[in-house]
Amino acid sequence: MVLGRKLRMGMVGGGPGAFIGEVHRKAARMDGQIELVGGAFDINPEKSKQMSKVLYLDPNRCYSCYQEMIEQELKRPEGERMDFVAVTTPNNWHYPIARDLLEAGFHVMCEKPMTISVQEARSLVQIVQKTKRVFGLMHNYTGYPMVKLARDMVKNGELGKIRKIIVQYPQGWLATALERTGQQQASWRTDPKQSGGSGCGGDIGTHAENLSEYITGLKMTHLCAELTTFVKGRKLDDDVNCLVKFNNGAKGVLHASQISVGEENNLAIWIYGEKGGLEWHQEHPNYLYVKPMGKPMQVWKRGNDYVAAYSPAAARATRLPFGHPEAFIEAFANIYCNFADTIRARMEGRKPDPLALDFPDVHDGLRGMLFLDTLLASAKSKQKWTPFKK
Repeated sequence: MVLGRKLRMGMVGGGPGAFIGEVHRKAARMDGQIELVGGAFDINPEKSKQMSKVLYLDPNRCYSCYQEMIEQELKRPEGERMDFVAVTTPNNWHYPIARDLLEAGFHVMCEKPMTISVQEARSLVQIVQKTKRVFGLMHNYTGYPMVKLARDMVKNGELGKIRKIIVQYPQGWLATALERTGQQQASWRTDPKQSGGSGCGGDIGTHAENLSEYITGLKMTHLCAELTTFVKGRKLDDDVNCLVKFNNGAKGVLHASQISVGEENNLAIWIYGEKGGLEWHQEHPNYLYVKPMGKPMQVWKRGNDYVAAYSPAAARATRLPFGHPEAFIEAFANIYCNFADTIRARMEGRKPDPLALDFPDVHDGLRGMLFLDTLLASAKSKQKWTPFKK
């Protein structure tokens, strides 16, 4: 059976004043395969209604809470319900909402970090396996074409055995006590009840962890970490520094910071192997710097035929010809495109294109929580190295 329609998307979170919810909405619509039909956009029902009006949605599909959304959507005929729901709330709500949606039969796209504990993450893995629903995790940086090219180069042995990985994510937006001004994004991200046990580590350190494991295919095994809270009175860390061991013997350095004055969103990674190196910068995402041993450095540029010929995944993630920059929202859209194609294949009773399966999933979410758990344990420990839990 060919579905013959757009996928129907619901949303929890993303109400007035939210940042990431609007990015999800724009990205999901980009390829014309998804339509937003309703949601529970704010914990305040009046604000949820306000958001629904702004988005010109059917008022009958504007819900006061996610539980009501599930209940009312299940009353609709199966072919008229939401097909999947995006969870874009503060971190403490990710697990209960995703759990209830999956158990009710909905596919789920979830913001990161996936949960606020390893226990919740392990539970969600079991629920996804039991319900057989499609679960996507929005580690959007894996959606960039040149990140996919870098991954394929590592996989194909261009660098040889990986020896060294350096990944950074400095920002400066929390260099002052912005949360005390009432700024919405700062307020919940620095609140341990909503954000979890780590502030900077959970918000952006998990992106650095995920990017290094995605490109290299390696797994972190040990951390030697230090967490610091520089802004007086802040309840969570705003600066992270780690030494890292990987499962092939490679060594790494990971640092993330939200008090690095003058930095905007400077996620970057350097990977060094026995035969060469790679370098990629999120603020200049259309270029991958390739450094073969004994040869001049190469600059591979997104959108060119040679990139598509080398990496079908990078080609699939490219929309515009070379010289026309693609960036942040397009990377989100690439995650949504693969996620939606996988759901469509599932609903049509066929196997998805292997390239469509290239999006972060519940297992990546568990890796992120194991990283944060190890990060917090290492920062409190007096021993040099703290191993990841099995």
